[in-house]
Amino acid sequence: MAKWRDQQQANPPHPSDDEVPIRFELFSIERLEAHAISLAQAQKISSGSTGRALLPRLSENSRVLLEAYTGVARAVREQRAIPPAAEWLLDNFHVIKEQVGDIRVDLPDSYYRKLPKLADGALAGFPRVYGIAWALVAHTDSRFAPELLTVFVKAYQTVVPLTLGELWAIPI
Repeated sequence: MAKWRDQQQANPPHPSDDEVPIRFELFSIERLEAHAISLAQAQKISSGSTGRALLPRLSENSRVLLEAYTGVARAVREQRAIPPAAEWLLDNFHVIKEQVGDIRVDLPDSYYRKLPKLADGALAGFPRVYGIAWALVAHTDSRFAPELLTVFVKAYQTVVPLTLGELWAIPI
């Protein structure tokens, strides 16, 4: 049953299609390892170098974050109370802007085209490492922990080794 569920989740619905949060069952570290292995077994790579672009999604997310930041800043100027998450956005928006800029520099089209792309499923045409990251985010409630990423990628690579370019792209 767990293997069937993993195969179903190897090709999840893409969030940009209906704007649903990236959220599936929360996994323990052991379950994440098992899922990474079954994901590696299930994912097929396309033979072409073209794929679906990620930068339009980055641009849209950046626009939405800027709108949120502007709204929160306006609320503060008007001396309205804001929740802790909004305070975090105000305090850290400069980091977000820097990261978006870094992504645009570190993931040029020429590099992106060289990344192996998924052949089928909802994430078909996207880089394999995007699918790996997507699965990790979905099963950790979007909480990032370096040790979970390491465990997940190592487990995946027990079945299918990633290219050096893919390993370099993971932090992007």
